[in-house]
Amino acid sequence: MAATACLAGGQTVSPALRPDWRQIGDTSVELLLASPATGPVDAVWFSPDGSRLYARTAADRVYETADFQFWRASAGARPAQVPYEGRVARLPESAVRLAPDSSSPGRLYALGSHLYRSDDEGRTWTDLTGYRSGSVIGDGVLDLAVSPGDPDELVVANRFGVWRSLDGGLSWSGLNRTLPNLPVRRILAPPSGPAGVRIWLDGFGPVEASPGGGRSWAPVADSSFRQEEELRRTYGQAIGVSITALAGNGDLRYAGAADGRLFLSSDGGRSWSLTPAPAGGPIEALWVDPQEPRVALAAVGGGGPQVLRTVNGGLFWDDLTANLPEAAAHAVTADRSTGAIYVATSRGVFFTRGDLVNPGPPTSWTALSENLPQAPARDVRLGSGGSQLYVALEGYGVFAAPAPDRPGAFRWVNAADFSLRAAAPGSLLSILGGRVERARAGELTFPVLAVSDTESQVQVPYEAAGPSVALAVEGAGGRATLALPIQDVSPAIFVDRDGVPLLLDGDSGMMLNAGNSARSNSRIQILATGLGKVRPNWPAGLPAPLEGPPQVVAPVRAYLDRAPLEVTRAVLAPGYVGFYLVEVQLPAVVNSGPAELYLVSGNRESNRVRVYIQP
Repeated sequence: MAATACLAGGQTVSPALRPDWRQIGDTSVELLLASPATGPVDAVWFSPDGSRLYARTAADRVYETADFQFWRASAGARPAQVPYEGRVARLPESAVRLAPDSSSPGRLYALGSHLYRSDDEGRTWTDLTGYRSGSVIGDGVLDLAVSPGDPDELVVANRFGVWRSLDGGLSWSGLNRTLPNLPVRRILAPPSGPAGVRIWLDGFGPVEASPGGGRSWAPVADSSFRQEEELRRTYGQAIGVSITALAGNGDLRYAGAADGRLFLSSDGGRSWSLTPAPAGGPIEALWVDPQEPRVALAAVGGGGPQVLRTVNGGLFWDDLTANLPEAAAHAVTADRSTGAIYVATSRGVFFTRGDLVNPGPPTSWTALSENLPQAPARDVRLGSGGSQLYVALEGYGVFAAPAPDRPGAFRWVNAADFSLRAAAPGSLLSILGGRVERARAGELTFPVLAVSDTESQVQVPYEAAGPSVALAVEGAGGRATLALPIQDVSPAIFVDRDGVPLLLDGDSGMMLNAGNSARSNSRIQILATGLGKVRPNWPAGLPAPLEGPPQVVAPVRAYLDRAPLEVTRAVLAPGYVGFYLVEVQLPAVVNSGPAELYLVSGNRESNRVRVYIQP
């Protein structure tokens, strides 16, 4: 649990502007095929000795593998293919492409919606990939490779990736989990509540990386991208241009066109006017400040300016390109409170700290891609509270890291769920921005529990009272006074940076996740903060006793899929500082699968987390 505490509230990161990136999910999608799938692959071939397999993606990138598990970039070129010119008695389906097997006379393969084999020169055919009305590897075979050393070793390329059979097509497995071919286009949403990161994949639609789930992405219902597409079409028809980007807040809306023009609406999209903007390429994305829509940024593809800024509702736009390398900018995001601006480009992701309140000269950009795969960055987003940065890399999926703009700009978030929910007596806070040496509010000292170069963890004293206090923090990087709202209770369940909740099996003490599900009629221990005062009183900054830990004063309720659970105890977590332990009893009969769990105290709800349950 010591490691858990550090993970939940004080994760150590690499030095400023060198983010410690971690991958969210892998490069595959779970589509209920023989194995997880990935993006389109149009060609596969073996080396002459059969020791290496090559694959060429639809993006014209070539990769090779020698162990059929891990892929790496390759300069290999596909050997010239000789089309089959023989005649066959019949075809298994229309519009197939025939491929002979040189090692097995009389054997032919037909590549169509499925893969077929004939051992009698086409008189009879066996469907090698069909199952019921579909295909076990997905419809549409684009290429086939037969191992030079084993005629029963087959590899197929299709729009769902690369598939291998070692028994002549009787069974198939995918080779897609590490093939960097995920067609990610947009980050739809960072983790929120029980939902994980959601992205849009070309050819697949919306998918989610489930917190605590498997590594593959899974399809999910999310209509946000489709709704935006429909709005772009609607506004484009009204303006008479092809709208490529759209953003806004309230009545103020911005629209970017494929020809580089920027339009403004001050009446919620009913009428539009052209704004003076020095763009020289398509407007690929727009960011608008959620609190002040007069502040906006535009990412521009093509030559010329790459990042544009307005702070006056589009009356004029500044060019912030400065020292960015010449490359298309695909997305941009920012945090007005710190001046941080992030841009995703074909040359990676970059950061600058500029003025998002007043016009000013452009500032120098710093590359953040040192620890990332070399691939175009398609999107960039900030998570809740601005503490986490998410980047979508073409082929590789999504990577996340603590936002590197925090040094020198102290800011608090709830240590449990990284939100801006109010604090409560006994709560844990993460102070972003650097090492905190002292923290006080009037006569109250807030104990400093853990520090790193970019983040520190403090505890709210149990004597603190609201509705707010002025929290003065100071450290080597300077000092700041932060407005901190305080309520009697403000429950929050601890989650890690990817949204995985800190839940324990009440009997074994093991962490619960998709691989270790809770069972009906068992006890779950929930690690939380913000449950307020305890009885007997306990000093802040001191670990709770191992025996007889203080009990929470305010009543605590728990809900599973909105049905009440029995709360068997609510105490300070023994041996730890600022952690509360809430133990609940699961019913004898529960639905199998993922369920939504949350706490309520003082009529205030915690964040909602996902727990996996077995009968």
